[in-house]
Amino acid sequence: MKEIFPLIVAILWAGVLQAQTKQGSAPRKNNTEAAWVKHIPTEDLIKWRRHIHQNPEVSFKEEQTSKYVEDVLKSLGNIEITKPAKTSVIGMLKGAKPGKTVAFRADMDALPMQEETDLPFKSKVENVMHSCGHDAHTAMLLGTATTLSKMQNQLKGTVYFIFQHAEEQPPGGAIDIINSGALKGVGAFFGMHVLPNFPAGHVGILPVGAASTAQDIFNLSIIGKGSHGSMPHLGIDPIVVGAAIVSALQTIVSRNVEPGEMTVVTIGKFQSGDAFNVIADRAELAASIRTTSDKTRKQVEERIKEIIENITKAYGAAYELDYISTYPAIQNDPALNEQARKSAETTLGKEKVFDAPMMTASEDFAYYRKIAPINFMTLGIGKGAANHNPKFTVDESALIDGVKTQVQVILDYLNE
Repeated sequence: MKEIFPLIVAILWAGVLQAQTKQGSAPRKNNTEAAWVKHIPTEDLIKWRRHIHQNPEVSFKEEQTSKYVEDVLKSLGNIEITKPAKTSVIGMLKGAKPGKTVAFRADMDALPMQEETDLPFKSKVENVMHSCGHDAHTAMLLGTATTLSKMQNQLKGTVYFIFQHAEEQPPGGAIDIINSGALKGVGAFFGMHVLPNFPAGHVGILPVGAASTAQDIFNLSIIGKGSHGSMPHLGIDPIVVGAAIVSALQTIVSRNVEPGEMTVVTIGKFQSGDAFNVIADRAELAASIRTTSDKTRKQVEERIKEIIENITKAYGAAYELDYISTYPAIQNDPALNEQARKSAETTLGKEKVFDAPMMTASEDFAYYRKIAPINFMTLGIGKGAANHNPKFTVDESALIDGVKTQVQVILDYLNE
């Protein structure tokens, strides 16, 4: 997932457990388990996840990962395979009976960071790590494909298993897959993301409508005029200009955006100068902007550009601005959200399904809405470091619950 999840999930987890206690719903085993659960390849789930974890590949370079996925799908014997992009794989399973078409997506790319865990299967690749859980996503969808492949005679309709490249790196792999035209007739897209600091194996139903944020980025160069520190009147100080811009940008959320409309403007980079007694001639700034609606997204972009234009002009400086719009917000469909909740409760029990807070991270899964309605869920993986942290780990006991939920969601959608 793009960027780190907020640390507040730890507090929210406590709230989930407290709510369960109030409802008198202590964890219990689901005694009405479906017959197909026996087809879930429990041991292979762990094997697949650990192999992928040990051999991570960054965005657009998932060559060995996609080959590994392709080999597993081929071994099932009844999955049709296409390669919509160089490092993406789509498996298609046609049921014995005609019906609707549904897709479930997993992402496969890792992040450019050094792993700092003590796992016996830690990354063997220097400065590359599955610190967002995409190794778990890939393993779970392989488990779902394996389970459903053994149920082909009972299956009504068609299932696409999307193993996507490059979720972490804009413009993202989803666009490549959509533009390939490989997803014919899909009526709904589902996705799932692992999330630490929620109970392992508990499924979070994200809100209807904006379930995540849109993310925009800007890179700004302020071009001033260098001078000696003792003669500031002969220069144009880009640090002073930049400081004024940073301060003014903070008023966008407090004074321009409608109250209650989730918006974040974060200046993550401000670099200038090399010496204490020299006025630099240039400053470099970079920012991340999070919004949830198209209206606010446009409003914030316009306001940022106005502030930069007018402040630099007021100080006599020049500037170069690169404003990049990346992923839109995930917009969860109401009907699919309700179906996902019922499916998760059917296979896991109500006590393992909860209302998840909106993700303040962004995800290119949002693009699949260009084709059909979408639904995105979360899967708790227990206490631990946040996504995108070098100490990130997964409680592997959660993986089987992820597969159960995915299979039930697919079956319910096709059979409704």
